[in-house]
Amino acid sequence: MTTPIPVIFIHGLWLHSASWQSWVDLFLDEGYDPSAPGWPGDPDTVEEARKNPESIADHGIDDVVEHYAALIARLPARPILVGHSFGGMIAQKLLRQDRAAAAVAIDAAQIKDVLPLPLSALKATLPVFRNRLTSTGRSP
Repeated sequence: MTTPIPVIFIHGLWLHSASWQSWVDLFLDEGYDPSAPGWPGDPDTVEEARKNPESIADHGIDDVVEHYAALIARLPARPILVGHSFGGMIAQKLLRQDRAAAAVAIDAAQIKDVLPLPLSALKATLPVFRNRLTSTGRSP
C-alpha cells in the first residue's frame, strides 16, 4: 500500500483555513492526504478569528513561510502546495526553497522585485502603442 500524497492548502489574507474545507474533503475522497493549516496565530475557528483579529498580528511573510516549512518538515514526503493570493505567494516561496514536490498558485500575490509583466512583452507591444491610428481606436 502506498502512502497518500500530502497536499497543503494555504489561505490568503483576510481568509481562514476553513475556507479550504470543501477542497480538503474533495482531495481526501480522491486518496490524497490533504490539510489546510492556518497561519501562525490563526484561531481554530472563523468565529474565534472574528472575536480576536489581533491573534495573527505581528507575523510577516517570512514568519508565515517558516511556519509552513516547519509543518512540511514533519510530513513523510514533500507535499503538493495549493495557495490562494498571499497563500499562493507563500507556496511559490516554499517551492523555491525545495520544500514541496509541486505548487499551484491561484491568483498569487506578487513577490517583491518581480515585475507583473515581463519587459519582453512590453517591448513586443510597443510598436502597437506607437502607431497613432492603433492607439486612437481608428482603423486605417
